[in-house]
Amino acid sequence: MHHAQAVEMTALIESRTKNKDLRLLGARISQSQSDEIEFMKRWLEVRGEPISPPMLEMSSMDMPSHHDMSSHHKQMPGMLTPKQINALRKAKGAEFDHLFLTGMIQHHKGALIMVKDLFDTAGAGQDAELFNFASDVDSSQRAEIRIMQTMLDEKP
Repeated sequence: MHHAQAVEMTALIESRTKNKDLRLLGARISQSQSDEIEFMKRWLEVRGEPISPPMLEMSSMDMPSHHDMSSHHKQMPGMLTPKQINALRKAKGAEFDHLFLTGMIQHHKGALIMVKDLFDTAGAGQDAELFNFASDVDSSQRAEIRIMQTMLDEKP
């Protein structure tokens, strides 16, 4: 779900900005997120795990409706709020670029927190495939954060 949001964000780039660097970055992020989603789906399928989260896991405390996915988002670090996503959808040009970069940095930092939580979990390192995957996620997100930070710093 975390990855799906990043893919949704990068899909906005084409109609919202002419910034070549941002378009290239978007293509890169979209590709890495899609590859990671594929890995996670395969990993779950091999183990006979459901791909969508069971309804019971969602906290019914914040939301009256169980069908509202936003209650699940609150549990994932770095997810943009519906308000942030709406602002991004409405923005164009330089404003879009700024909101996209700051939003995606927040989003990627959330992924780093989740990787750290995984590594801090007893036994997580025993699944070599998962360990390698998480290490790759960690390094690709860090690299993308550095690129985005540089792009933000260059803006007037």
